[in-house]
Parts: sequence; C-alpha cells; structure tokens
Amino acid sequence: MLKPALPLSSGHPRRLWLQTALSGALLVLAGCAGSPKAPAEFEAPGALFHAVNRIGWGATAAQLDEAQRLGWGAYVERQLRADPRRPLLPAAQGQIDALSIQQSDALTLAQQVDQLRRDQDKPPTEEERRAARQAYQNELNRLARQAGHRQLLRQLYSEQQLQENIAWFWFNHFNVHQYKRELRALLADYEENALRPQALGSFRQMLGAVARHPAMQRYLDNDQNSAGKPNENYARELLELHTLGVDGGYTQQDVQELARVLTGFGVRIEPGRPKLKPEHEALYRREGLFEFNPARHDFGDKTVLGHRIKGRGAEELDEVLDLLVAHPSTARFIARKLSNYLLGEAPPALQQRMAEAFSASRGDIAATLRPLLLAPEFAQAPRQFKDPQHYLLSALRAAYPLPATGGPVIVNSAPIQAWLRRLGEGLYDKVTPDGYPMAAEAWNSAGQLSTRFELARTLGSGQGLAVLFTPEGGKAPAPGSTPKQALDGVLFQQHLQARLSANSREALAQARPGTEWNALLLSAPEFMLR
Repeated sequence: MLKPALPLSSGHPRRLWLQTALSGALLVLAGCAGSPKAPAEFEAPGALFHAVNRIGWGATAAQLDEAQRLGWGAYVERQLRADPRRPLLPAAQGQIDALSIQQSDALTLAQQVDQLRRDQDKPPTEEERRAARQAYQNELNRLARQAGHRQLLRQLYSEQQLQENIAWFWFNHFNVHQYKRELRALLADYEENALRPQALGSFRQMLGAVARHPAMQRYLDNDQNSAGKPNENYARELLELHTLGVDGGYTQQDVQELARVLTGFGVRIEPGRPKLKPEHEALYRREGLFEFNPARHDFGDKTVLGHRIKGRGAEELDEVLDLLVAHPSTARFIARKLSNYLLGEAPPALQQRMAEAFSASRGDIAATLRPLLLAPEFAQAPRQFKDPQHYLLSALRAAYPLPATGGPVIVNSAPIQAWLRRLGEGLYDKVTPDGYPMAAEAWNSAGQLSTRFELARTLGSGQGLAVLFTPEGGKAPAPGSTPKQALDGVLFQQHLQARLSANSREALAQARPGTEWNALLLSAPEFMLR
C-alpha cells in the first residue's frame, strides 16, 4: 500500500515554510481550543436540518438530534475531526472487512489480474480463449463492484457524514475512469490510501499520494512519459484541474516543463527492479506498484511558474507540489470548488476567507471548510438540486431505518450501482478527468426526472428491494421480511414536512397511504433539493 506523500523537499524556501507551518499550527490550535459558537442563523426554524442535510448523504432524525444536543458549532467540530479509520457498525463493517480488496494489497491484486490478462491468449481453442478473456473481465468487474459496495456502505451508514461526503468530492476532483486499462483493480486502493486518509486533512499529502498512485499514473498516461518522449496529459490536469485552475496563471511552457519533471514516474507490476546503469541505482524508487525509474527521467533543469527546479530525480516533483500548494491560485480554486459543492455559489467574501484559511494552514482541508460551515450563509443558502448519488442515497437513508435504530443493513449494492448508472452518474464511470458536474442543469432534464420518478415508485413500494438485503447469488428473503419503509416517521413529521410547499402537502394528503404516498414524497420537488 502507498504511504503518504514525502515531506516538504529541501528546495522549498525556508522562510515560507516556517511562516506557513507556524500559521497552520496556530489555526489548528485555535480550532481545538473549543468549539466555536455558531451564528444565530442556525437557530432559525429549519436551519439545522438544512445544514445537516448539506454536509452528508441525507439527514436522519438521529443526526439532527445529535446536532441539536451539541449545538451546530460543536457538531461541526466533531465532523471535522473525523477519523477515516473509524469502523462502521458491525453489520456493515463486517461486510467491508470480508471484501478481498481489504484483505490483499494493491500490488497483489494487480499481479493476479495481470496474470489473467497474460493468460487470455494461451488456451489452444477459441472457445477457451473467449472464456479466459471473460474471466479476466469478470475479475476486474468484481473488484470494481467491491470498491463501490464499500463506498456506498460508508455513505449510507457512517456517522461521519462530512468525511464520506468530502471523500466523494475528492474522488470527483481527482477523477479516474474505471475502464481505462486495468484501473478497476486499482480503484479500491486509490480511494483507501490516496484520498480517504487526507479527505479532511492535508491537501499537500493527498496531492502527493495521488501523483504517485498507479491509478492516476495509468489514467492520464504518465507511465508513458519519459525523457525524449514526453506525455503532457497529467502535467496539464495537475495544473488545470487539481491545483491552480484553468485561470490560475500557468502557461503552456509550464505544462511542458512540469511534464519533464514527471518523466520516469510510473507503474511496475513485475517483481524486482529493472536493470539500471550504476549511476541510476541509488536514484531508483519503488513502493508497491509505484515506480520512479531514473533511466526514463529528464535530468535537465526545469522552470515551473518562474521557479528553477534543479534536475536531480524524484525529489523534483515534491518541490513543484510544494510550490503549487503555496500558490494563491490553488487556495482560491480549492476554496471556490469546495464552497460551490457544499453551498452553491458562495459569496466572494466567504470564498476569500476560505482561501485565506487554506493558505494560512498550508492546505489544511478542515481549516478551509470551517469558515464555510460556520458562516450564516450556510444556514440560509438557497437549496441545491441533488446530483443523482445524493438523491438516491438520501432517499434510501430516509426510506429505511438505519442500523442504529433497529434497521437491517444492505448487503447487495449491485442494484444501487445499476440505478446510479441509469441516472448517468455511475460510480467511477466519468470518462473525462474533470469529474461529474454539480450544476442543476446537468441533472434536471425531463429524462433524468422521469428516471427519478420511476426509482421513487420502486423505493416507495418496496417491490424488488428485497434484493438489497440478499447477498449476491443468495436466496431471496421470505415475503414480508423486507424492512418496512419509514418515510412517514419522525424525520418526516418533525423536519421534512415543514420543507414542503402547499402543493406538495396537498398532494400527499390526497394520496393513498403506502406506495403512492411514499412515491409522491420521494418525487416531491423539495426532496430533489438539499
């Protein structure tokens, strides 16, 4: 498994490092000194529901009770200090622990899959070769489904809803497409070891882990980037999509120079080291699947964003990443993207406060989010149209009692993954590196809404949902054993009902109890918003 990114390189200016480290320490200490008091706007009717609903995958009555008991400021601090290693309730955590993606490291899984790939054309007959090719694809699909199942269990059942919501944000930010080469075998490790550990932690460490991860190396073809044969794909997206933003002040020359820095970084599945010249032996790096091969590196000096990068090997990348995280454009870009994700179009002054917190803490994500989550605008902001994953998971969290209140745990997420694909937001399906859009116009077309209404009827009736509580390939539960929907329970009576318009309340009042009423609630315009 990949370790966190290397520490700051010696090339980082000492004065800037001392200033940012001191500022970051003071900011963290300030956050730990006591939970900040939330503005009075969070005490307005419906404001707490509005805020809790935004930070996760759909508010529940238990979450709202906790936020009410602690107060919004203390609740936010608890969410910001989430531990990504904290287990779920046993019925969900036991499923995760049993997955093969949890029991084998990325190198072992990749080697097993690579063996299946190499075995595809060995059988003597075409029929046997077809079977071998199918076995290879089946194994890749199985590993991707397991990664999706683990993600969905955490989003549905974790009490650390902000952690899971922001972890999804970072995957979308650092998007990779599962059907590029053998990425389906790498997804689980990419989520678990490159993104989740720092989802609310250090942007710098996460950026370094992503840069070295085989999923990103393969997705953006940097494993084909070598001295004399440059490939600029990853260098361009590292500047445009991952750090500075399209208007961040870089040039085409910066892209070209960064591509030179990135030469030699790649992936090695084969055991052992390649044969190297004596002068390259000490510069070779390997950890799991990640490899830095100095024989493929451009050792000339480079200039990135006006800074001279002395050609010396793998350490060049850390020097550049330090520069990127310290750049004001990165602070503005990340602040704007985080605020738009959780709030919609945030006021410029709030975005500026977030950018200042990012810079002062040298990319501490919790510190960057704190001004947003405690801002009056977060309690009062216009509601956002839910993208498909937020809509579907919030419907499931509202429709079925969670384990903490006696409900069963979903054991088969294949139908959920299929529904997301039908809705156009399949897990790991976005082909381009910009990730899925969050704007309403991307998801509120007539066709999209028609599919949501169909799913609302399915979720509201409970018909066919027994499969969610049946292991793949297992025997279906007896009729009537599927958990009863809880849509008309405490959450609706105390919170959802107050959000409905007069038209929606009238429609529900006239609906027949059960399937029709449930489907209408999940189809209501207000339920489409968070």
